[in-house]
Amino acid sequence: MPILDLPLEELKKYEGINPCPEDIDKFWDSALAEMRSVEPSVELIPAAFQVPFAECYHLYFTGVRGARIHAKYLRPKNNSGPHPAVVQFHGYSVSSGDWADKLGYVAAGFSVAAMDCRGQGGLSQDVGGVKGNTLHGHIIRGLNDCPKNMLFRHVFLDAAQLASIVMDMPEVDEERVGAMGGSQGGGLTLACAALEPRIKRLAPIYPFLCDYQRVWEMDLAADAYAELRDYFRLFDPVHKTENEVFTKLGYIDNQHIAKRIKGEVVMAVGLMDRICPPSTQFAAYNKITAPKSMIIYPDFGHEWIPGFGDSTYEFMLGL
Repeated sequence: MPILDLPLEELKKYEGINPCPEDIDKFWDSALAEMRSVEPSVELIPAAFQVPFAECYHLYFTGVRGARIHAKYLRPKNNSGPHPAVVQFHGYSVSSGDWADKLGYVAAGFSVAAMDCRGQGGLSQDVGGVKGNTLHGHIIRGLNDCPKNMLFRHVFLDAAQLASIVMDMPEVDEERVGAMGGSQGGGLTLACAALEPRIKRLAPIYPFLCDYQRVWEMDLAADAYAELRDYFRLFDPVHKTENEVFTKLGYIDNQHIAKRIKGEVVMAVGLMDRICPPSTQFAAYNKITAPKSMIIYPDFGHEWIPGFGDSTYEFMLGL
């Protein structure tokens, strides 16, 4: 079998190399307190897209720092609840996608909420407010500022806040909510379940936002991780602050908050993934202490994974 990364037996024991900030738990406890202090002002606006068996809405809420966050929200018609729900997260730079691709869950009696990440391809706001680079790259937004101003801190909180809002919907059973997504969506699935531990089942696919220093040392700071290279070239060409930079990135590294996850995890990884290297994904997976399983695809990279959508659907039907 071709090997891109560590041998599989080593991957299963790999613990990551990106530094973990000493105050990581205090950091996220404080962030969650800020999130809970925000009045979300939830608004549901009927969408132009409608089908006979579902009600489709644009859901807006106020996240941290005042940004209005958008999600598509679909619920079964004539099924007032309580019923299960799933929250969905999209890949880096794009959006929550089409309404139609969420209807399979609605047909099975689920409500579905699909978030647009702030400042990316959907309708959510990016209100800015940091020093330094804002031209390109959400991972490095705020690296020249206080860690609490890093953009992905806010996006992680948006994911958790959306899950909480869905759990509070009168038609939803708060004890039967799952989370799913691929790439950035996989990373946000992990972050959501870590910061909103009532998530009961989660199905991340090749999660992004894990073990940044490992990506750097593998010389794979390209594509989704290209801004790591951009940062050093623009702001620290001789790497005087390298340890400081990776330590600060540790605040938004899923491997360091994965221990908070309480829900059952089914995760997919392709061993030929050059975008989110397998070892970075295992760094997070290996720190999860909740019930978990991993489906390994030896010949697949960062691409459509055959069968995992069906596996996820069956997994979520158990909510």
